[in-house]
Amino acid sequence: MKLACIDVGLKRIGVAICLSSNIVTPQPAILRKNRNQASNDVNAFLKEWEIEKLIVGYPSASEDMQKRINHFIKLLELKIPYELQEENLSSVEAEDMMKGEIKYKRDGRVDSLAAKIILERYLAKSSKN
Repeated sequence: MKLACIDVGLKRIGVAICLSSNIVTPQPAILRKNRNQASNDVNAFLKEWEIEKLIVGYPSASEDMQKRINHFIKLLELKIPYELQEENLSSVEAEDMMKGEIKYKRDGRVDSLAAKIILERYLAKSSKN
């Protein structure tokens, strides 16, 4: 099954995909100008890669971001199933992995690396069930 993961932020949406055998690859982040543009870009991405299921990073620690993410999911008009996956500290973990390259933080690489971490957590959890 072809999976994609998004890590929804206020300025960027990190994106990662898993097309086969649990190999997760970060993709260029989607830069947000506004909600509609961002949701259209995510829809186009899902269609282009023929994604069959979407995993959405979900912060248990922030009620405000939960509301924003729930609203964003509604804008996607998904025709595929989606699941929420706990994302706590995925961005911190991604920043640790990038170490010296962190000056490029605004280009979205950290966001997509966080999406990769979230998707890997989802796959690890799914393989246990």
